[in-house]
Amino acid sequence: MKLKKINEKLQEALIENGLSEANVLQQETFSTLKSGADCIIIADKGTGKTTTIVLNVIQQLARETEESPRALIIVEDKAKVLEMEELFEKYGKYTDLQVYGVHDKGDMEYDKNYISTGVDVLIGTPNKLSEMFTTAGFNVNRLKMFILDDADPILKLRHETKIMRISNSINKTQRVIFSDVLTDRIEILADKMLLEPILFEIEEEEDGDLEEDENSEMDDEDLEKGNE
Repeated sequence: MKLKKINEKLQEALIENGLSEANVLQQETFSTLKSGADCIIIADKGTGKTTTIVLNVIQQLARETEESPRALIIVEDKAKVLEMEELFEKYGKYTDLQVYGVHDKGDMEYDKNYISTGVDVLIGTPNKLSEMFTTAGFNVNRLKMFILDDADPILKLRHETKIMRISNSINKTQRVIFSDVLTDRIEILADKMLLEPILFEIEEEEDGDLEEDENSEMDDEDLEKGNE
């Protein structure tokens, strides 16, 4: 099966999981995210934001591996860390990507030692990542993607300073904000953190995430349209 511009190893995992076609969110954002542009992506619950993040990170990073993180993803809480780790395991199973999640209830020394052995994707909560970046001094020179998921609840908890501290420690990279709603706090943060961001506003669709068919086959034409 030939899917234009889709990484073959990602494609294989999608087929195996019976994902038939890209939904509106993936169709609208794929090529822009792939280009490396900064983005603000506003989409209702049920539109597949978490899956969209995972698929795009795999697409961007799967061709090569490094010892230092190349994608840093900030999420709301431990539950979201575990959810995203599970999705990376599911859709990145045919890649060599090393994915690791940290949260407020984890052991700091263990986490730092594990990350020092080499991870490609680091997922974490604002408190834990801020503390780790302050004390451990990770190499972020290879970072290609800095993603803030769950922006609205995170900013309601007044984590702006922590997020900016992390962002300011990173030089040139793609920065992306995902949220259910666009708020004043998000706009203020975006003005400080993003460079000429592209705004997407996606409404909820009935099918929710990528569609799954009975025969676990993928529709070439629909996915090609969604990812060009």
